[in-house]
Formats: sequence, structure tokens, C-alpha cells
Amino acid sequence: MKAEITEKLAEGDFQKAKTAIAAYPARRVINYLISFFCHREALMRWRAIEAAGYLVAGHAESDPESARVIMRRFMWMLNDESGGIGWGVPEAMGETLRLSALLFAEYHRILLSYVQPECNYLEHPVLQRGLLWGVGRMAMSRPEPVRMILPDIAPFLASEDPYHRAYALLVFGYAGGPDTQEQTGMLRFDKAVVAIYEHGNFMETTVGEISRNGGLLQTP
Repeated sequence: MKAEITEKLAEGDFQKAKTAIAAYPARRVINYLISFFCHREALMRWRAIEAAGYLVAGHAESDPESARVIMRRFMWMLNDESGGIGWGVPEAMGETLRLSALLFAEYHRILLSYVQPECNYLEHPVLQRGLLWGVGRMAMSRPEPVRMILPDIAPFLASEDPYHRAYALLVFGYAGGPDTQEQTGMLRFDKAVVAIYEHGNFMETTVGEISRNGGLLQTP
């Protein structure tokens, strides 16, 4: 099965491949997808993350309790007691919650708590990149609760890490309203180049372009 998953993650038509991956038994295939969260090739890593979110969200419709078990596993992977770091987990959680209304209702506060200093704040800078991307993904379809924690996102706009700045802009762009235009426009002259995963591939842009576009990606 792992060989088949590897082949599908590398396919040119990833949307079709993602659907095929979701047809496998979720409790089995999720193990293989999680193993790809640390893959040496960035595209394989990100596609596994997207496929995992798609898989768990779909699984929630047919077997909600089994999907909850996977969500709890994600949460455990971000727990200090797990002994790991949880690479790819915030992204997978965000993609899952973007797609599943059921799991969103039950777990969105958990995902948002990882960006709140008074809650379960994730301090690892690279893990924060994935967290911001995941929160942004969730905000694409379910912006209301994200809007409430934008003050916790705002400090990332001043981060030295260009991915922090880019992903924070996306969170503001997806979750904010007219009152957030100042924040989304403040980095319009930022020339830092970032490669952001979108629609199964990477889109290269600059932080400034995202800022000038109101905190949104200009898709091809």
C-alpha cells in the first residue's frame, strides 16, 4: 500500500490521485500519509498533508468516531509528551477542519489554541509556519472563529521569517474584513520570495504581492 500511495502522491493529476487515496481504508492509509509528513521532498510532504485532511474529513461522514480517533492522534503528536515535534500536523488539522463541518465544530478551538500564548502555544518557529498555514486553510471556509484570534496572529506580521509574514497575511486575508485592510497592506513593499503550496503544487510569489492582493494569493 505504501508503494501505491507513493505513486499517487507523485501523479500529475493530484486531485484525481487524492480521491483515489481517500478510497483506501482510512485507519490504515493515514499511517502511511503521516509517514510522508517528514519526506525529504517538499512536494510529497505537502501533498500527503493535503491528502490526509481530505481523507479524514471524508471519513468523518461515514465513521465519525474513527475520524475523531485520528484527530486525537494529531493532537497527541503536538503534545510534548509524545516525544516528537509534530511536523505537518497543524497543516493536516487545518485542512481537515476546512472540509468537515462536524470536526470543525468539535476541534477548531484546539487548532486555534496553538496560536494563543495563554493556551497551547506552539513555540517552534518552523512548526509555527505550518500552524499559520493550517489556520489560514480553515479560515478559507470557516472564518468567524479565526477572526476572533487575529490579535494573536498580528505579531507574526513582524516576524523575521518571511513565511510567518506570508501565512499571517493569508490568515488576515481569509478571516478579516474591511477593518483589517491596514494589516494586510502593511507589507506591500516586502520583497521576500516564498513558495506556497496551493492546488497540489507550489506557487512562488512575494510577501509584498500577497499584501498588495489584500492578504490573498493570486492563483494562476
